Amino acid sequence: MARTNYNELLEAGVHFGHLKRKWNPNMAPYIFMERNGIHIIDLNKTIAKIDEAALAMKQIAKSGKKILFVATKKQAKDVVAEQIKKINMPYVTERWPGGMLTNFATIRKAVKKMAAIDKMGTDGTFDNISKKERLQITREKAKLEKQFGSIVDLSRLPAAIFIVDIMKEHIAVSEAQKLNIPTFAIVDTNSNPNEVDFPIPANDDASKSISVIVKTMVEAIQEGLTERKLEKDKAVEEEEERELEAEAEKALKAQSLQEVEDLDEDEKEAAKKARKLKAKEEEEEDDSMKKSSKAPRGAASKRPRK
Repeated sequence: MARTNYNELLEAGVHFGHLKRKWNPNMAPYIFMERNGIHIIDLNKTIAKIDEAALAMKQIAKSGKKILFVATKKQAKDVVAEQIKKINMPYVTERWPGGMLTNFATIRKAVKKMAAIDKMGTDGTFDNISKKERLQITREKAKLEKQFGSIVDLSRLPAAIFIVDIMKEHIAVSEAQKLNIPTFAIVDTNSNPNEVDFPIPANDDASKSISVIVKTMVEAIQEGLTERKLEKDKAVEEEEERELEAEAEKALKAQSLQEVEDLDEDEKEAAKKARKLKAKEEEEEDDSMKKSSKAPRGAASKRPRK
């Protein structure tokens, strides 16, 4: 079943492309027709590509990896930030910091610096510095927060990157290609879909259009995260069951050993009694033999003297 429908995409204006004179020939397979000098995108192909991209993103999220969303254009900023916060994924809505992927170690240093400034505010360091220094540090923190605040949780390179308008975010696309990071993108009729792994032909200039597609991707990621959580819970339950079974088996073995020990005790007691009984019988037999040996001989046994 498709994750979105034809009418929803029509209402959002997903089918509107750019002017004919601005088109990229590589987008020809995704163009339905031209009207009033504007290319119209084939929504059937858009739906197919949305489903393909959503499935791939779901699997990435299910594996527990991060997906970075990039949307710095005015129409997409607020829409993307609002949607992505729901699933706790990293995103960039301000200027793309050059080398964010290819020079990730330096970007992490900036994020760590931001964390260090936060720590200064809690451990009392701010109280021991001058007002001017405090103001400079606060301004620096605000600058870092604006640029890197949304990628604080990104401790390693993302498993994939989702881009709105690859023409504007060409640096992000280039960096992802160099590192072989899978790329998902909304591509308009003026873009080259061959530059990304999962192109979604759609209008990348309208907020509604961007919102519909990003919302669908977010829902797919949420499904992946939910399935991952269920699998984890199931694994924990199975582990607990195995532990309980092991404990029950251990207790059963202990009980069996105890029964064997009790049985051994009974056997030992029976053997002891048998030995005592045998010893008593032997003693009685000895007594009877002694008595018979001490008995007087009869008159017939004596020989008369001549």
